[in-house]
Amino acid sequence: MAKSQQTFSKKEKEKKRLQKRQDKEQKKEDRKANSDKGKGIEEMMAYVDENGNITSTPVDPKKKRITEQENIQIGIPKQAPVDPADLIRTGIVTFFNESKGYGFIRDQKTQESIFVHMKGLLNQIKEKDKVTFEVESGPKGLNAYNVKIA
Repeated sequence: MAKSQQTFSKKEKEKKRLQKRQDKEQKKEDRKANSDKGKGIEEMMAYVDENGNITSTPVDPKKKRITEQENIQIGIPKQAPVDPADLIRTGIVTFFNESKGYGFIRDQKTQESIFVHMKGLLNQIKEKDKVTFEVESGPKGLNAYNVKIA
C-alpha cells in the first residue's frame, strides 16, 4: 500500500482555508443581521441644532435662526480696501551696490530687510539714507519700488 500524499503542512494549510471560509460566512451573516436596510425615514433623519451640532431630535422652532444667503461667506473673507497712505513705508538703506544695481532697505516698522533694484528707484540712493518706498511681492519675497529719499 502506498502512503498518504498529505503532509503536515498541507493539512495545516487546508485547516486555515476552512477557517477563513467559516470566518467569511460568519461576517456575512453578521452584516445581514445588522444591516440598516428597511429602516424608516424617521430613524435615518439627522438634525442640526442651533450650535451646528448633529442631533437625532428635531430642533425647537423657537430657537431657529434665519440666515440671509448674502451673509454666508464661503472661503476667504472679503478684505477692506487698503488705504493708499498705509502702503507707503519708511526705512533705511542698509546695503546698496551701485555697480550691480541692487540693495536692501530695513523697514522701520517691521525691521525686515526688503530687496530694492535700481529699476524701482526714483532718486539715487546710497547706504544709510532714510527713504520712503512701496512694497510688492516678488518671486523671491518682498520688493521695494517707488523708492525716494525722505
